[in-house]
This record gives sequence, C-alpha cells and structure tokens, in this order.
Amino acid sequence: MKSDLAKWYEEVGVGFLKKIGIKNGYTVLDFGCGRGHYTIPASKLVGKIGMVFALDKNESALSELKKVIAEEDIKNVKLRNDIKDAYIEDHLIDVVLCYDVLHYMKLSDRKIVYNDIWRVIRKNALFSVYPKHSKENFPSGELANVSVGEIVAEIENSGFVLGQKIKSKLLHDNSLEEGYVLNFKKEG
Repeated sequence: MKSDLAKWYEEVGVGFLKKIGIKNGYTVLDFGCGRGHYTIPASKLVGKIGMVFALDKNESALSELKKVIAEEDIKNVKLRNDIKDAYIEDHLIDVVLCYDVLHYMKLSDRKIVYNDIWRVIRKNALFSVYPKHSKENFPSGELANVSVGEIVAEIENSGFVLGQKIKSKLLHDNSLEEGYVLNFKKEG
C-alpha cells in the first residue's frame, strides 16, 4: 500500500497543480517550499523547458529537498533561501505557490512578502495560497485569530484580485486532506 506522500508525488500532486493552473513551460516559485512536497510535482508538470524556484529559510528542509532532487535527477529546480537574495528577476514568475506558510509570519512580514511576490510575477500571473492554520482551519501561529476573509483582504490590499477558491486534496504534513486554495491574479 502506497503512502500518501508516494501517491502525492506520483499522481495526485501533479493533478492538483494542473487543476490550479500550472502548465508545461511555466516558471514557478514555491514560496516556503519546505521539503518540496509541491516543488517535486511542479517540476514534473513544468517539464524540461520550465523552471521551479524552491524557496525556504529552513536550511535543513532545503538540504532534504536537495537530496531528493539529486536522487530523482531533477534538473529544473533551483533552491533559494531568501526572496530578496534569490536573484529572481522582476516579472519572471508565472505561478507562486504559498502553501501552509503564512501562519509563520506576522502581518507586517506578510505584507513585505506580498510586495516581493508582486515584483517577481508577470502580469496576469497566478498567486496561489493555501491559508492553512487560519481561524477556521486548525488555528495556529500568526493566523490563529485571522479569518480566511481577512487573509483575502490583506492580499487584495497588496494589489491582487481573488479569482478562484478551489477545493481539492492537498498534502499537509505527509498526509492527504481536503482543503481550499485561493487563487489570486496580478492584474493591471
């Protein structure tokens, strides 16, 4: 019997990322990538001509991801540990994944992140957020008293427009669960 993580890497993750809008040839930023649960399927989906930037401040998580990339002989992933020092060009990214990471940041830090994401993504690009640990979904960290509606408002105040709310199977702590992803667009 396959583990949820194996199912995710082999089929469910690629299907999910396709559903949210990632396509072959895209450039993706997995912000707060951790051990690469979304990076690995994204690298498969964007193909040889696409690129995935996997960004996380946790050096041990990036080390684990680096091992998986080497074992799987993945050539289209670049590891980074800070968006400001990541050497990501302005308007380069087609999709930013920001999954299960906002609860680690204070509001002032989230606003800085939204502005940095605004800088690196193209016009009409997708900013996809999994607001895990908000008031309604296992409250924790900096989002424990923040509703999903408040998260939407703070992201929209940074210039993004909510386009879709997608219910899907998601990977959280190596287990599959149902959850909602918020897809924002950079317009104008």
